[in-house]
Amino acid sequence: MTGWKSPGPTSSIGPSEVVLVEGSSFCISSAAGDITRGGVHGLFVQDTRVLSRWDLYVNDDRVRSLAGVAAEPYHGRFLSTASAAGLQRELIVERLRWIGSGMREQITVRNFGRESVECTIVIAFGADFADVFEVKDRRVRRRATHVATSGRRCTIETHWRGHQRAVVIEAEGATFQEKRATFAHVVPPHGTWTVTVGVKVQLDGDELPQLPLGAPIEESEPARRLLQWRLDVPVARTEDPALARVLRRSQEDLGSLRIADPEHRDRVVVAAGAPWFMALFGRDSLLTSLMALPIDHRLALGTLQTLARYQGSRINHLTEEEPGRILHELRFGLDSALALGGENAYYGTADATPLFVMLLGELHRWGLPQDDLAPLLPHADRALEWITEHGDRDGDGFIEYERTNDRGLANQGWKDSWDGVNNADGTLASPPIALCEVQAYVYAAYLARGHLARDAGQREDAHAWTARAERLKQLFNEQFWLPDHGYYAVALDGAKRPVDACASNMGHCLMAGIVDADKAGQVVEHLMSDRMFTGWGVRTLASDMGAYNPASYHNGSVWPHDNALIAAGLMRYGYVSEAQRVATSLIEAAEHFDGRLPELFCGFPREEYDEPIPYPTSCSPQAWAAAAPIHLLRILLRFDPCVPHRKVWMAPVLPRSFGALEIANVRLAGSSVSVDLDDDDFEVHGLPEGLELVPQPYRPSTRSP
Repeated sequence: MTGWKSPGPTSSIGPSEVVLVEGSSFCISSAAGDITRGGVHGLFVQDTRVLSRWDLYVNDDRVRSLAGVAAEPYHGRFLSTASAAGLQRELIVERLRWIGSGMREQITVRNFGRESVECTIVIAFGADFADVFEVKDRRVRRRATHVATSGRRCTIETHWRGHQRAVVIEAEGATFQEKRATFAHVVPPHGTWTVTVGVKVQLDGDELPQLPLGAPIEESEPARRLLQWRLDVPVARTEDPALARVLRRSQEDLGSLRIADPEHRDRVVVAAGAPWFMALFGRDSLLTSLMALPIDHRLALGTLQTLARYQGSRINHLTEEEPGRILHELRFGLDSALALGGENAYYGTADATPLFVMLLGELHRWGLPQDDLAPLLPHADRALEWITEHGDRDGDGFIEYERTNDRGLANQGWKDSWDGVNNADGTLASPPIALCEVQAYVYAAYLARGHLARDAGQREDAHAWTARAERLKQLFNEQFWLPDHGYYAVALDGAKRPVDACASNMGHCLMAGIVDADKAGQVVEHLMSDRMFTGWGVRTLASDMGAYNPASYHNGSVWPHDNALIAAGLMRYGYVSEAQRVATSLIEAAEHFDGRLPELFCGFPREEYDEPIPYPTSCSPQAWAAAAPIHLLRILLRFDPCVPHRKVWMAPVLPRSFGALEIANVRLAGSSVSVDLDDDDFEVHGLPEGLELVPQPYRPSTRSP
């Protein structure tokens, strides 16, 4: 997952820094709570850094951190010490911070001594209104700002490229002078002093909604959203504490990463990851919401509706927009839009468009109401038209990509770094490039459209889409299969030569079902070999390939979402023990990351290191990594509903180490379903009336529901 125009080094977030997330807003600070100038710290709202400095001083000294944690995704707690003027005993300072479309901070100074202490508390603040990409790539440009103070408030304002941005800091009892708020107070023995400071944001003269300073924080939008999320999502109880912990963390992270189109607040989608990718990404959001279906199908619906709204309608070589194409990335920052030719969407992705159709088909199987399905079908058909009219550049039946300008992404699959697609000898593939997994997604999209047509009684259309899928499968297995290697080429290059690296992409081909049955065994053997399986998961690239580097972004690292899709493919073709091995290895890896799977980690073998090695700039939380454990559990339960055909398949194969498992409040076709599993026995309660439980694994085919 790369921002489309990232030319510089990616800024990393240190382990001691605290990241808070709420919708598209996020805050990065030190463990003391300070937002320090000159780095990546800041409060960001709608892709703009509205606070670039927020430093706390007590009696002219910085506070010294004892602890800083994210108590909730949007709520931070910071505990520090500070000097008590003229006394040896130190003061205790607590900062409680809540973020949303702005920020609220409560500062409490505690005096545990036997004498009164005169305190001067200063907050030094600043706003550079930098675009998120400027901060991420450490190339912030100076903007002229105007500072105005009035009574208990201070406003910092800028006018940039015809737009206005402002931040307003307010507090009772403060003396404002330039960019400093000063409070003077005497803290009695064993007493406390508290003040609450508010930060409001204005965009083009409109103040974003904020909770008034005196109102209870429980009434804030972030608090209400999180509470409702916790009430709505399923509850899992298991005897395995590691599994229980990672499932809870995954649900919390997905809840914190939910955002909405500002013009359609009812359409909730999931951002790609914190801190730099708090935006809608086509591929990431589609795959995340697909994997998160068991906990909230509304993420999938909101993602489809929002992507449909921004679906390509014209040719634009700068943004790579084409009719029917699904976007790669949507941003609202001023400089982001400028870099996109005045637009806020960039379309340079080969896989989001077939994934759109694929997700719509899966959501239909989960019981998507006809009123929601009908408006999305024309967008699915436009997406399929893009595949044949624009995606297939040379008419050979495969989707290829080649960027249309030198600022776009050179690689437009999920391995979208500049060196993400290479040959076995390490040389880069030459465009136009046809990725193996993209063809697999197209195959699944054709089948999904065929099933939608069949369920609508359109038998001729259903047959046509199914026949198209079968032709693509035959063509794919003829041209991508490397018989001398026993695996699939990761791609075909511009000369239609196989790109012969042994890569994890072929696991996605298993997941989509495009792999011929007689070839699956060899694919699985490669994926689970020591060259690819580290003990913590499957590497993106085999260790004997020329570009292999276990500490690289895409050429030897381990990605949890990649492994979840691989596990789905292993299970689809009947390789149960291998799927269990991948799933348990990831759950064990999560224990070393405080129960949260990161975007990726290094691909060093487990026998060399007794814990997975972090990747330094990995996003955390990150959407499809958070969704991976949920998808893995569904895979191991072999839970496959098809509401239109009134059936639910389930045949659990959980590892014994997981023990007994109870899951409540799985939403399916308007009902709340629960699952109880103990050893080989299981029960399902609350299925919608008329749905039949089939205690067997689902075996998809081109003509099955």
